[in-house]
Amino acid sequence: MVSLEDIKLPPHNIDAEKAVICGILMDNELLYICESIGLIPEDFYQKEHLFIYKSIKTLWAARKTVDVLTVADQLTKDWVLDVIWGTDYLYDLSTFLITSSSADEYIKIVKEKSILRNILKVSQKIIWDVYDQKETHEILWAIEKRIFDLTQNNMTEEIHAIKDILDRRVEEYMEIVDNPEKINERKVMSGYANMDEMLGWFKPGELLILAARPSMGKTAFAINILEHVAVQQKKSVAFFSLEMGAEQIVDRVLSTVSWVSMTKITKWRLESEDFAKLGEAMEQLSTTRIFVDDKWSTTIPQVKSKIRRLKIKEGLDIVIIDYLQLMSGSSTGYSGNRVQEIWEISRWLKELARELEIPIVALSQLSREVEKRVDKKPQLSDLRESGSIEQDADAVMMLHREDYYDPDTDKKGLTDICIRKNRNGPVGEVELMFHREIMRFVETGKTGYGE
Repeated sequence: MVSLEDIKLPPHNIDAEKAVICGILMDNELLYICESIGLIPEDFYQKEHLFIYKSIKTLWAARKTVDVLTVADQLTKDWVLDVIWGTDYLYDLSTFLITSSSADEYIKIVKEKSILRNILKVSQKIIWDVYDQKETHEILWAIEKRIFDLTQNNMTEEIHAIKDILDRRVEEYMEIVDNPEKINERKVMSGYANMDEMLGWFKPGELLILAARPSMGKTAFAINILEHVAVQQKKSVAFFSLEMGAEQIVDRVLSTVSWVSMTKITKWRLESEDFAKLGEAMEQLSTTRIFVDDKWSTTIPQVKSKIRRLKIKEGLDIVIIDYLQLMSGSSTGYSGNRVQEIWEISRWLKELARELEIPIVALSQLSREVEKRVDKKPQLSDLRESGSIEQDADAVMMLHREDYYDPDTDKKGLTDICIRKNRNGPVGEVELMFHREIMRFVETGKTGYGE
C-alpha cells in the first residue's frame, strides 16, 4: 500500500517564487534578468504566482510601472484578482524580502525547478511511449526531440495570442531602429544580390529547393552559397553531401575561394603561384565554421540528430543537403512507393527548419520531362516526385544553362536562376555567369521579375 510519504510532489520552491515576485515589485530592473534567463509564467509552480507574473509581463511589455497597484489593476482586467486572494496577498508578497540584491539567485532557482519538472514530464512521456510499444526509431526520435526542446528551454506548447506576437515584434522592430547594424547580423545571404533581393534572403524556418538536371552546376552553386555564408558572413554552415566525399567537397571550396582551376587541383598540376593561392585559401577557411558530412547512407532521423547537435554546439545558421532524392525516410514500409517516401523527407525537412529556426537548402534532381520540350527552361512540374516538394518548399530555384543543350550557343556559361516559387516575394529569373574551371558563379546584373 502506498503511504503519503511515498507520494512526492514535483520539484518546486514556493519561497523562491515569492522572492522573485517581491524582488520585481521592489526593483523592476530585475525583469531584464528574468528575460535573459528566459523565465516565463509557466515556470511558476503555484498557480497564483503564475497569474501574477503573467500580469507583470503584460505591464512590462506595455512599458508601464510594475507595483502592487498596477499589478492588482491588471489582474482585475484579466479577471483573476480573486484567484490570487485579492490585493492583500500582493501586499504580503511585496514585504517578503528586505532587499532585492539576491533576487537574481531566486530567479535561477525558480527556472531550475521548472526545468526539473519538465524533465519529469518528458521522462513520463518516454515511459508511456515504451509501454505503447511504438516503433523503436519513432521512440528514439521522440526522445531526442524532447531532450533538445528541454536544452532550448522550450517548455510550453501553447497557442499564441496575436497580442503576444505583436508585442514581441514591436520589441524586435524597436531594437532594429535603435541598432540598424543588427539587421545584417540576422540575415543569411546567398552572396548574389539580385537573388537575395527577390527571396528576401534565407530566413529562419524556410525550406528552399535548388533543382537542376545532372551536371547543370547545382552542387557548385550550393558551394558558392556555402562559401559566401561561411567566409564572407562568418556564419556557421553544415553541408550534407550524399553524392561526393568530404575531400571532393573541400577541393571544390578551395577552388572557389582561391580561384585555382579544379583541373589543376584534381590532376595535381599545381604551380608555385597556385600553392601560394591555395595556402591563403586554406588559412582563410581554417577559421570558418563549415561542417561537412559525407555519409552516403543517410536517413532523415540521422540527419535531424546531427543537425540538432550542431545547433546546440555551434549555433548553426544554415544547412545545405546535396541532394534530396538520395536520402531515405524513417520507415522501410514504403514498398517501392518513392513518392510517399519523398513526401515524408520534404515534410520532415520543413518541420526541422521551423523547429531549429534555420534555413535549409535542399538540392533536388529534375525529371527528364524537361528535355522532351522545345523550351528547356524548367518548371515546377519538372521536380522529381514533385508534389510534396513543391508544397513544402518556401522557395524553389532552378538552374538553366543554354550551353547544356546547345554546345554551339553564343551564351556559353550564362546561367539562369529561375525562381519558380517564392512564398514571400516575386518569382522571376536572375542571370549568372558560370566559370566552370573554378566552379564559380558570378553575377551579370541582369534580372527578370515575373508577376
